Formats: sequence, C-alpha cells, structure tokens
Amino acid sequence: MSGPRPPQALFFDFDGLICDTESAAHRSWQELYAEHGLSFPDTLWSAMVGRADGEALAANRLAQLLDGADTTALVARRRRRKRELCDAEPLRPGVRALLESARADGVPAAVVSSSPYAWVAPHLDRLEVRHLFAFLVTGDLTERHKPHPDLYESALRGLEGPPSGAVVAFEDSATGVRAARAAGVYCVAVPNGVGSAADLAHADAVLPSLTHYELGTRAA
Repeated sequence: MSGPRPPQALFFDFDGLICDTESAAHRSWQELYAEHGLSFPDTLWSAMVGRADGEALAANRLAQLLDGADTTALVARRRRRKRELCDAEPLRPGVRALLESARADGVPAAVVSSSPYAWVAPHLDRLEVRHLFAFLVTGDLTERHKPHPDLYESALRGLEGPPSGAVVAFEDSATGVRAARAAGVYCVAVPNGVGSAADLAHADAVLPSLTHYELGTRAA
C-alpha cells in the first residue's frame, strides 16, 4: 500500500520499528521473571511498550511480586541482557529499501523516538543507516514522551518550513500511534515480533512489514 502522495517527510519510530529491540526487551523480562518462578504478564507488556518509563513499570511490578524486595541489581542485569540481545538484532524488513527510496526521491526521513540519543544513535550506526536520516528526535529533547505528541511536534518543527504536504509516521505500538495522531501526522503501524495488530487499530493503516509500503513518486 501507499500513504498520502507524495509525502513531504517520513518519521520512523526506532525501537521495534527500525530494529526489533522490543522482542529483545520482552525476552529479557521473560527470562528475569522466570528466574523467580513468575510469568511475565502480557498485560504488563502492553502497558509498557513504546513508553519511556516501561522499565520502571516492569521493575515495580516485579518488586511487588517479590514482597517489596530491592530489584535494583536484578534490573541492571536485565538491562545488560537486553543490550546483548539487541546488539544481535538486524534491521527489520523493508527499512533500508524505504529509506534509500526516500533519499532518491528527495523525501527527508527522521527518527522520532522516546528512547535517548545515547541508545538510538549507536544502533543506527551499527545498522549502517544513520546517514539516511536527516535528523533524530529522541527522548532527551522533550519533557513529555509518547503517547504525548511533543516528540512529533518537535520533528515537524525540524522540517525546512511548515509542512505543506503529507507527513507519514511509522510506528509499532499503540502508544506511538496515539502520539503521531495527536500531532496530526498520518500513521502507518507495523506490528513487531511481540506486538499485536489489534492494539494498533487507531492507526491510519496497519501493514505486516515495511516491504508492503510504497513510497510513490513525486509529481513531475
């Protein structure tokens, strides 16, 4: 499918959309909970995904289940395990081709992520796609994160002049979809390995992967 033509800009979430770090994060929490004979709840994951405070939500829940135990060391170890798993994750299907097509067509692309720059930028370097983005908007830049629209509003201001045409955002979580829509940005949702299309019903479109998105061509 294709979205509004021709798009003036493309905005990409990072975690779970460009690279499936969400599956890695989910696995790291599953492993930690299992060490204590616990199941990691799907409802908790749904509440966490796409949020900058997701780790705190899961850590607080674990502490409650362990009768108020201090989980600081456990969470730090979980974070190291997440990084180990994330470092093995490749680009998700269709990402590079879409970015290269956008560059060839003169359509700027930007990352819009609640995660900090120190997390996003090194992964983009590792995946060899950072040069394909005009700029990055990360959680360091705004006080409020998704589902609030602040990051997307900052990205819109980062464009050269006010948008005169369509801007398309790609998201993998309900939290991200709400943020994009709240900023008035057309949103295409792409579920990740642990995401559900049912959670993304408020997106303008839902695709199984970015290989199904056609950028289209600019009018002559």
